[in-house]
Amino acid sequence: MQKNLMIEQLIEAHLQFLEQTFAQPNQVQSEFLSFYHWFTKQPLQQLWTFEQINTLIQKQILKTPASSFLIEQIVEHIKFALIHPSNDTATIADIIPVLTVDKIAQYVASKSGHRQRLIKTVVNSPAFSAMISQLIQHSIQDYLDNSVIAKTVPGVSRFMKMGKSVLENVTDTNLDNAVGKYLQKNILKLSQMSETVLNQHFDDQKLYHFQANLWHKIKGMPVSVLKNYIEVQDLPQTVGLGAEIWDFIRQSDYLKQQVHDAVYAWYIRNAARPFDLLLRDLNIDESLITAELQGLLNPVIQQMIGSEYLRERARHYLEQFYYAPETLKILAISE
Repeated sequence: MQKNLMIEQLIEAHLQFLEQTFAQPNQVQSEFLSFYHWFTKQPLQQLWTFEQINTLIQKQILKTPASSFLIEQIVEHIKFALIHPSNDTATIADIIPVLTVDKIAQYVASKSGHRQRLIKTVVNSPAFSAMISQLIQHSIQDYLDNSVIAKTVPGVSRFMKMGKSVLENVTDTNLDNAVGKYLQKNILKLSQMSETVLNQHFDDQKLYHFQANLWHKIKGMPVSVLKNYIEVQDLPQTVGLGAEIWDFIRQSDYLKQQVHDAVYAWYIRNAARPFDLLLRDLNIDESLITAELQGLLNPVIQQMIGSEYLRERARHYLEQFYYAPETLKILAISE
C-alpha cells in the first residue's frame, strides 16, 4: 500500500490525541463510569439469554476438568493456612463467634424429630446390632475373667470358672455361644431398649448442654490443634481424591440437570432486573467502582502507552480507516 503524506500526518495526529487523552487519569475514570452507568441500566434479558449463560457454565465448569496446577495450588493454600504461625496464638473462639455457636446448639437441640429418626435408623441397622452383641459378650467374658471380686477374694475366681464349666456341661453348649444365641433372639428388644436410652440421653435439653460444654472445652484451644486431625503431608492425596470425586460428579447427568434447572430458576427471577441490582447482590456499586477503578486501571493504561501497545493497535485500525476508499474519496485523494 502506497503511503500518503497527508494521511500519515493525520494518523500521527490522531495517535498523539489518543495518547494524550488516555494519559489523563480522570479521563479513564470518566469513560469507564460512563460505560458503567449505561451497562447497569440494561436488564439481564436484554443482553444475555438463559441459553448463553447455561452453555458457558456447562462448558467451563462441568465439561472442563480442573487443571493439575489448580489442584496443586489448592493443596498449597490449605497447607499454608494450616501451618501459618498465627495458628499458635489465635484460639478457636477468636475465629468462631460464640453467639453463632449458641444458635447452632439451640437449632440442633430443637430438631428432636430428626434426631429420633436418626437414632431409630442407627439402632435398627445390622451393624449396630452386631456391635451391641459383641460388646455384651465381651463384657460378660471380661467380667468372668477379670472381676474385682474374683481377683481380691480368695477362691472366688476358681468358683466362677467352675460355675461356668458346670453351666456349659448342663446345657451342653459353650457359654459364648449360649449368650450369642440369646442376644440374637432378643436383639429387637435390645435395639428398642437402646433407642429408648439414647432418646432419653439426647433429649433437647441434654443435647444443648452437651454442645455447650463441648464448646467451653475447645474454645480456648489454639487453631493449630487442627493439625492433630489433618495430616499436612497427606494433603496432595486427600485433595486429589476430592478432585477425583468432583471430576466424576461434574460429568454426571444428575449434576448437569441440577445446574441447568438452577440457572433457569435464577434467570427467570432476575431476567427483568437491571445489572445495577444484580451487581448490588455481589456488593458491587458505583462507590466501589469510583474508589477502586482509578488505582486499578490507570497503571494498566499507562503500561499500554509506555510499551506503545496502544499506539500499535490504534495505528492498525486507523490505517484501515484512512486508506479506505470511502475516506480517500472524502479527502479527495486518488487511490
